[in-house]
Amino acid sequence: MKISAKGRYGLAAMTHLAMNYEAGLPVTIISISEKLGISKIYLEQVFSLLKRARLVDSIKGSQGGYQLARAPKDISVYDILVAIELALVEPAAVTTAEKQPALDQALQTMVFQPLDEAIRQSLGQISLAAVLAEAEKQLPPDNLMYFI
Repeated sequence: MKISAKGRYGLAAMTHLAMNYEAGLPVTIISISEKLGISKIYLEQVFSLLKRARLVDSIKGSQGGYQLARAPKDISVYDILVAIELALVEPAAVTTAEKQPALDQALQTMVFQPLDEAIRQSLGQISLAAVLAEAEKQLPPDNLMYFI
């Protein structure tokens, strides 16, 4: 499975919002763009999709920006990718239905449907909170300086 740049950026931006969730303050696209090194214009497209999926709320005004619509533990990676990756939830197209309908049904039953379900289950089990926790584990330990 290949996740597009838009999907990867959406996951990164949502994880960044999760980092700021406890503060309860909206985060601007400009600050996300600067912090993550992602184009502001690209992020606007991503957040449009995330807002439509009701994963983020937008706050207007000078102190405005975006924030998660739910707690990070209540948003899965699947929720985010489904909002952004339209092909992720498209059913597999028919392969040989016209000439070999039995073969086509066998492929649907044995390959494509189980694969779709496995992706749904795997990504549905990973919460945004879990991604954030893993990101925090990956941070290098603080470099302490000792002065004598």
